[in-house]
Amino acid sequence: MSLPTNTLSDRFNARLAVFRATWSDLPGNVRGSVWMVLCSIAFAVMATCIKLLGRDLPVIEILFFRQMFVIVVVSPAICRGFPSIFRTTRLPLHVLRALLAVVAMVTGFTALVHLPLAEATAISFARTLFTTMLAVVILKEIVGWRRWCATLVGFVGILIIVRPSPEHFNEYALLALISACFVAGVQIVLRTVSRLDRPATIIAYQSVFLSILLAGPTIYLWVTPTWEQLAFMAAIGCVMSVVQWTMIKAYAAGEASAIAPMEYGRLLFATVAGILIFAEIPTIYTLIGSALVIASTLYTVHRNSIRQKPGDPPAAT
Repeated sequence: MSLPTNTLSDRFNARLAVFRATWSDLPGNVRGSVWMVLCSIAFAVMATCIKLLGRDLPVIEILFFRQMFVIVVVSPAICRGFPSIFRTTRLPLHVLRALLAVVAMVTGFTALVHLPLAEATAISFARTLFTTMLAVVILKEIVGWRRWCATLVGFVGILIIVRPSPEHFNEYALLALISACFVAGVQIVLRTVSRLDRPATIIAYQSVFLSILLAGPTIYLWVTPTWEQLAFMAAIGCVMSVVQWTMIKAYAAGEASAIAPMEYGRLLFATVAGILIFAEIPTIYTLIGSALVIASTLYTVHRNSIRQKPGDPPAAT
């Protein structure tokens, strides 16, 4: 005999209330770490879909459709805030960020399609190393010998993964490095523009400019997708939204120094997806190089998290 509907509903609501209470009682860093693990899983799902689609469709077209689905998600917020949401005194910075983002995405997605998932993901973490260098040159940040040593170790790890030589030159690994460099450029511009404009304004300009920049090349390289491919691209757009949302939730719940290391779960889940779906077994070079890259970036995050005392001069970390 089945239970009355109201009884099932009451039990579900009671268990949901217990879960919410338990979740709220967890330390912020624990909740943030859980969100970041979910973010890493979503990233692996998105990367897998991109790699599958990239065999038959131009990368630029995948990016365009992904952006269209993102537009659908953010358009209600843009409409509610129009026209004030586009009010800015730093329009050139928004244009620059969009241009850097397009190059980063095209090169990064192309590398993702042609490289093993684990290798492409490991190289992408070089963005932290490039960000350190660009912060010194552009933002005039002070970086001490410890962080420079960590950066050097990270680049050694990248060289081990890529193994550049006349006999082992891989143009797709080079594209992955270019992508990491341009992602670092995006982050540097974002540091500046986020001090001047609201997050909603930043997102609105990014959505509009990326759509415009991707439209032309997509028309030129157009390949009519099947319904199945359209479904995959819709999934990529949805999962991308999940990646961004869970990452925001992660950093809102916990401290950056505690949450950032969990992002390396991306490498674990990407490696598992590569093995199970594409039969990609990571090489010893990928494993050793990844360990060095992760160690160097974790140390950089640790040094960045050390707070200065009031009145102290800037620390050369």
